[in-house]
Amino acid sequence: MKKIYVLIIVLLLMNIAKAQWVLTSLDSSYIRALAIKGDTIFAGINGGGVFLSTNNGTSWTAVNNGLTNLNIYSLAICGTNIFAGTAGGGVFLSTNNGTSWTPLNNGLTNLYIYPFAVSGTNLFAGSTNEVFISPNNGANWYADGLTGKVVQTLAVVDSNLFAGTWGSGVFLSTNNGTSWTAVNTGLTNTQVGAFATSGNNIFVGTNGGGVFLSTNNGMSWTAKNNGLTDLYIYSLAISGSNIFIGTNGSGMFLSTNNGDNWTAVNNGLTDMFMFSLAISETNIYAGGVISGVWRRSISDILGITENNLINISIYPNPTSDNLTIETTSAKEQKLEIFNLIGQTVYTSAITKKAVVKTGAFASGVYFIKLSTDKETVVKKFVKE
Repeated sequence: MKKIYVLIIVLLLMNIAKAQWVLTSLDSSYIRALAIKGDTIFAGINGGGVFLSTNNGTSWTAVNNGLTNLNIYSLAICGTNIFAGTAGGGVFLSTNNGTSWTPLNNGLTNLYIYPFAVSGTNLFAGSTNEVFISPNNGANWYADGLTGKVVQTLAVVDSNLFAGTWGSGVFLSTNNGTSWTAVNTGLTNTQVGAFATSGNNIFVGTNGGGVFLSTNNGMSWTAKNNGLTDLYIYSLAISGSNIFIGTNGSGMFLSTNNGDNWTAVNNGLTDMFMFSLAISETNIYAGGVISGVWRRSISDILGITENNLINISIYPNPTSDNLTIETTSAKEQKLEIFNLIGQTVYTSAITKKAVVKTGAFASGVYFIKLSTDKETVVKKFVKE
């Protein structure tokens, strides 16, 4: 019996050791922007240009051919087009996955480009004193109606365009930027540096006021800072019902209940200044100010850990229509299947064997959880 206890403790310790942030091989400082296109991760470095990784950050390659300004402040992906915004060099476009870049500054009167946003066929770019719009993939730019503001972040919700400014709060345009209206009711800090949206929920991160939420298209804002030990927010990202924020000195926080509560998720993280975030199907990537790009599994952050304390077989994996689950346990077990964002998509009971019809499941990664009153096992499978 002692040997079994020792084995369980070792397995738990192994899981704890793996449950942490990992600094990828791109250890260059000040990652201003991150973007994901399929299996490729792009990182924009202030002073270092653009790098890409096709293996989850294990290795990176500089892709700066044609970039005459390496101070990358923003990245945006629209179909096969990758846009890079620079500090002083304007906008650059790559149509070949970063292999080469072409400047697209026709009509730009300000070459310091902070954020991008895409709405339909329109591309928006925010600068240090106005917003620009391009209706033709950056070939031509036109000054929009919001001028005299330092635009730090942009977001699109349905047909509405939001601009977060440094010192003047949030502005809303319902006509592609022709006119703007300040929407700051309840916003007690007007230095807005980050947006994230999920359905009708709009979150903003501020410089000293923490996180605010609007559920009515920006007409009013409510502070959502319970559990936050740092109110200086650098970055925001949403994956399903999970909201991640990067702070200016206290690392990463997670909320799983719409911002009502926040929990620090910093295990293994040595850089507490997180300027940029990007989320893939399975991982979250964070760009540090003094280190580089960090990676962590979303399922790990949420406490979803695969283990082998019950003998279980699942096949075929990946699957398309049917998934067979077999276990050697003679006891009835509770069967749950949930997706990567923690939503339960299937529940049942199983004794030794079950076949689950997965044809209606969306493509992606899922977890099977089998549990009795004494044991629990979690396994991962992929729905094609």
